[in-house]
Amino acid sequence: MRLKIGLECHRFEIYAFSLLAMGVVGYLIHFAIALVIVNKEVTPTRGMLYPRESETREVRSLDGLWNFVTSDEANPTQGVRDKWFSDDLSKVKDVIPMPVPASYNDITTDNTIRDHVGTVWYDRKFFVPKSWAKDQRVWLRFGSVHYEAFVWINGEMVVKHEMGHLPFEAEVTNFVKYGEENRITVMCDNALIQTTVPQGKISEVKKDGGVAIVQTYTFDFFNYAGIHRSVHLYTTPKTFIEEVEVTSDLEDSNSVGHVYYKVKVGGTASNEADSNLQIRVKLRNKESVTVANGTSDGDLKGALEVKNVKPWWPYLMHAEPGYLYQIELFLHTADNTLLDVYRLKVGIRTLTWNNTSFLINGQPVYLRGFGKHEDSDIRGKGLDFALLTRDMNLLKWIGANAYRTSHYPYSEESMQFADENGIMIIDECPSVDTDNYNQALLDKHKSSMEQLIHRDRNHPSVIMWSIANEPRTGPFQADSHFQFVANFTRALDGTRPVTAAIAVPSASDKAAKHLDIICFNRYNGWYSNPGKLDMITTHVVEEAITWNKKHNKPVMIGEYGADTIEGLHLLPAYIWSEEYQNELFSKHFKAFDILRKKEWFIGEFVWNFADFKTAQSITRVGGNKKGVFTRNRQPKATAHLLRKRYFALGRELDRCDLPEDLFLYITDATSTESRGKRETADL
Repeated sequence: MRLKIGLECHRFEIYAFSLLAMGVVGYLIHFAIALVIVNKEVTPTRGMLYPRESETREVRSLDGLWNFVTSDEANPTQGVRDKWFSDDLSKVKDVIPMPVPASYNDITTDNTIRDHVGTVWYDRKFFVPKSWAKDQRVWLRFGSVHYEAFVWINGEMVVKHEMGHLPFEAEVTNFVKYGEENRITVMCDNALIQTTVPQGKISEVKKDGGVAIVQTYTFDFFNYAGIHRSVHLYTTPKTFIEEVEVTSDLEDSNSVGHVYYKVKVGGTASNEADSNLQIRVKLRNKESVTVANGTSDGDLKGALEVKNVKPWWPYLMHAEPGYLYQIELFLHTADNTLLDVYRLKVGIRTLTWNNTSFLINGQPVYLRGFGKHEDSDIRGKGLDFALLTRDMNLLKWIGANAYRTSHYPYSEESMQFADENGIMIIDECPSVDTDNYNQALLDKHKSSMEQLIHRDRNHPSVIMWSIANEPRTGPFQADSHFQFVANFTRALDGTRPVTAAIAVPSASDKAAKHLDIICFNRYNGWYSNPGKLDMITTHVVEEAITWNKKHNKPVMIGEYGADTIEGLHLLPAYIWSEEYQNELFSKHFKAFDILRKKEWFIGEFVWNFADFKTAQSITRVGGNKKGVFTRNRQPKATAHLLRKRYFALGRELDRCDLPEDLFLYITDATSTESRGKRETADL
């Protein structure tokens, strides 16, 4: 279904090919190559440090209103062929304003934009200061474009990137005009096929008066598209800090901490190639007091020792959770010339696991939290600091200590929020409902993990890597596919365990044996035995035990829940009502408490944190309603029930204080009892 149209747009599709012919050929090719899948090398990404200003760096945002047009769905490559990138988009089509960052789907009142399949175009003008032309490099960085992006500056292509939800950048030093107006043009393609991550299918379907191009996918969330996260221009010196990798550990009963850093330098000029570059390092605490410093060895690596360290603890496990230090990296030449400065926040903590437990800083952790989505009214999956702040406040209000980035990497800013608040993250790549295994899919799946780990490896909040959500792990090809992906993930980062959210029954699953921690999703009382509240507790307990007996590894439940219409009350409890969601949760709570007595059961995750949008379906009324919060982040009745449980667990396991408003005053039971005795005595 895809036609190569030149080196720069090699992936681009001509959707109008005969679906039947392509289907037959595609099936034969897929069947042949699926029999042999090899573990190929993945080209590692470089750079991608979060844009931060320093003594040697400047950052400018390109967020705001851009110009926007859609392509003809039946002719998605017209813009490339006609070179729309060579001039203002307004010269070729009528443009509309489109906010960046945001999904474009729900901004207008036009359903053809909401449901558009294929390519859309953005452009805007910007200026680059004359001062940036002096001994600096200029970089253009996108936090995320879904799904594939092609970027031009002043008509020249500077970068293309495939993989939504992850950042990409390019040096544009020689493409921009200094002290003059510049134009940036972005083409975004939201099409998903069987070799993209995630997967989808493109079909031709007859409609009134013609043929429609239809995108289908099996995952249960809306395929929002566009420039989802911030766009930045930033500068670095000619020779600059390109990579930073930080790890840590603790010793002496968590009283002494160690921070290990490794730096890679980019763009070393020829006259500096023989120089002995050094990294000088300072570590500051929250009060900005220097607690350690040092100088790197010849490989730009080193270690810092922190006495009387304050470890990074999860929320409710310590009076001061999410404690962060700031590491300052100064790149010097041998003659003490300062070349570059970069700073980032780090947490000092340890992660360990075995076949019965998962520990942070030597303490067992019981995970209690949510699956979430980046999803909200109007902006879709677009970055929104107000929403991030609200969500973090709700997570802490309800007493959660963790969430999974279901089913794709969330914004870098959300990871920073989690670092600062002590919220643990199971970090998931975009592989959801993985099926039809083939070599191209494996290569892209591994690439998605490489990009994810590269981006998030320095976040103390990230405690596990999730390599997939609900993959189809029954086929024999799934065995080698997930073996390759899991081992590749460990090779990139051996400091965190590998997991995946498995929906296939343990008897037929072929992926879990390659994981470090077993996570299974199951909807007892909803998709299984809907309405049967007496068919939940035993089923959950028995399945968890089955997973543990088969693999002898820690087990947690990654998803459970029920769709619930806000304000629908039915007594006795009936599906879709708030009463039913409450009772279904209560039955699961009983199962989890039975399982908690077994050391190997380490966590419970609700599906979902908040209601979210899905593709149109007769089984979805305005989207998925399994949230304990509504889509606009207001609590359903279950949120209050869940809050009582999560804080009760925090009190029992971590000795945390209970919020004063957790239980509302009802009556003075002692006074009532005494009054009853007096009345009896009077008789």
